[in-house]
Amino acid sequence: MLRYLLAGLGDPPLHVALWNGERLSPQNGAVPAMQVHIREGRALWPLLFDPWLYFGDLYARGDVEVEGDLVEFLACVYRASAAARQRRGRASFFGWWLHRPRSTSLGRARDNIHAHYDLGNDFYRLWLDREMVYTCAYFPHPQAGLEEAQAAKMHHVCRKLRLRPGDSVVEAGCGWGSLALFMARHYGVRVRAYNISREQIAWARARARDEGLADRVEFVEDDYRNISGSYDAFVSVGMLEHVGIRYYPALGDVIDRVLRDNGRGLIHTIGRAKPGQMNAWIERRIFPGACPPSLDQMMGILEPHRFAVLDVENLRLHYARTIEHWLARFDAAAGEIRHMFDDNFVRSWRLYLCGSIAAFLTGELQLFQVAFNRAGDNEVPWTREHLYARIVPGEATMPEQQAARPAANSGD
Repeated sequence: MLRYLLAGLGDPPLHVALWNGERLSPQNGAVPAMQVHIREGRALWPLLFDPWLYFGDLYARGDVEVEGDLVEFLACVYRASAAARQRRGRASFFGWWLHRPRSTSLGRARDNIHAHYDLGNDFYRLWLDREMVYTCAYFPHPQAGLEEAQAAKMHHVCRKLRLRPGDSVVEAGCGWGSLALFMARHYGVRVRAYNISREQIAWARARARDEGLADRVEFVEDDYRNISGSYDAFVSVGMLEHVGIRYYPALGDVIDRVLRDNGRGLIHTIGRAKPGQMNAWIERRIFPGACPPSLDQMMGILEPHRFAVLDVENLRLHYARTIEHWLARFDAAAGEIRHMFDDNFVRSWRLYLCGSIAAFLTGELQLFQVAFNRAGDNEVPWTREHLYARIVPGEATMPEQQAARPAANSGD
């Protein structure tokens, strides 16, 4: 039965050592790269029934151990499994039904968010950057530090939105408020930011007061479906994963309702190269309700309202690098985290971080930034030069001439 399971996973190149000393090797002749130990006989049956869900539980409990680098082990399994799925074609209905994500309805969304983001600000402070940014960074060069890369990401987003002093911006899902405060501080805009995490909203409001930005940034504890007002720009960074495909039309309705005729928008989200489901264990134990979309699925937000896509960028490898930084900080703080929670929690979250690195490195997950505007709005940059011009302290906003329409008689 275990050999059947391994075959279903694409027969990844690894040894499996059982509790009784028996060891299984790949049947395809591949040289094993590492070894998995199943410490208890009781661990075998749930692993056979649903490996994508129960491996994480068994690993967190210590019933399953991985000898070697955990990221490389998971990447090895992802690669083999992806190849096996490609050979098989369409996934089974049973597998889809078994791993379907939890509801993200208005009534359930708050519970989903609370389960992950309200674990405590002191916990996240131990391993995120100084600004508490919990989304993919943008590394202007591979040696950039995490703080530099997160600031570069926020500049990158603001430039894609072509923010100007005096603009009004609405943000759906604002985390600990870093981007909203950054936009107000560096680009002179006014921001209304929505979030349903109590811990994050409390932190963000305190920061706005401490930094003297409370008159320009308003943090609203409410669901994105209840956004009101009229704005020059809409932005969502790291929230779409929690919306659920079923509610994409509702999100599109919101954006259409609040964005002005010459408004701009950007959605930054974990995604997939083709439609599929989140890893079952991560969705059940770490990120309830999470469902990363394909680009085609994202168009269900934009196309019904004739929003035109201006730019699509994939930062997949940037997210792998971001989480590598988080993992190093998490490992350094593991003793404190264990004291806050327990060993099972530390092992679970380390598996989540390692699994995420592996997923981005192997292409199981993507990271999309999609910029858009109204289909008939011609106030768009002629080139992408404005995204990469050198940032001068105190002059972070985009020059007006870079945002203007090119002259009709420009010569060429």
